[in-house]
Amino acid sequence: MPELPEVEVICRGIRSFLLGRAVTAVRCSGKRLRHPVPMETMQGEMVNQTITAVERRAKFLQISLAGGEMLIIHLGMTGNLGIFSPSATHAKHDHVLWSLDDGTELRYNDSRRFGSIRFLSAGEVLGREETIFKTTGPEPFSNAFSAEYLEKLAKGKSLAVKLFIMTNQTVAGIGNIYANESLFAAGIGPARKIPTLTGKEWERLVSEIRNILHQAIECGGSTISDFLNASRERGYFQMNFKVYGREGKACHLCSTKIEKQKLGGRSSYFCPHCQK
Repeated sequence: MPELPEVEVICRGIRSFLLGRAVTAVRCSGKRLRHPVPMETMQGEMVNQTITAVERRAKFLQISLAGGEMLIIHLGMTGNLGIFSPSATHAKHDHVLWSLDDGTELRYNDSRRFGSIRFLSAGEVLGREETIFKTTGPEPFSNAFSAEYLEKLAKGKSLAVKLFIMTNQTVAGIGNIYANESLFAAGIGPARKIPTLTGKEWERLVSEIRNILHQAIECGGSTISDFLNASRERGYFQMNFKVYGREGKACHLCSTKIEKQKLGGRSSYFCPHCQK
């Protein structure tokens, strides 16, 4: 499943092609995604509208229109977006297509169809943080995400730290891969109970979460399963994995064998020597 870096890479990849472009037509395969595709609304409200912004919120893509409306796209497990020439052959799982006034097309492809496309009116856009993102925490790159914020939120709870940072209400978009890598970089064991973390450890964790996400974005994301970026290229951050998927292999820092355990039903990888 695309995580925050993968969604950010796609966002950056399509942004320059969409800004200032007007939508001239919208087409659909007729197949349902996670929710029905709002085709009639898009055809009635998007056509002849200019795209004014392309942004990411958590693992969602937000495409803003001049009239104040917004398209919100979640990629699900296998969703992708790319810019194509109309003459380019359509892929088997292209489900939604937006034609643009420069002759190009934005195509949404999703083999498993677990993604979703929502169209918000201007009024709904203004209230989206209280509706769609009501239970979504701050962005990891924002000032609101800090050691002080995490320490305060952790009071009275006894969760394992990995489960805590993977909770969407805690921070937006930290999935399993990057939680594993961030905790290794911070030297904190994934099963550590959050009341045991010190102020310095919270500071280190916030810093390493940002560092790991930045590195992953610069690498174009991670190629896990069938993820491709907006240019249909595979990311390569997986080449930099220090613990994820490396059970039984030597730690890059101390040569101790990487171990694996289940936390909340998800695989957790860690070095028992470097992470305390």
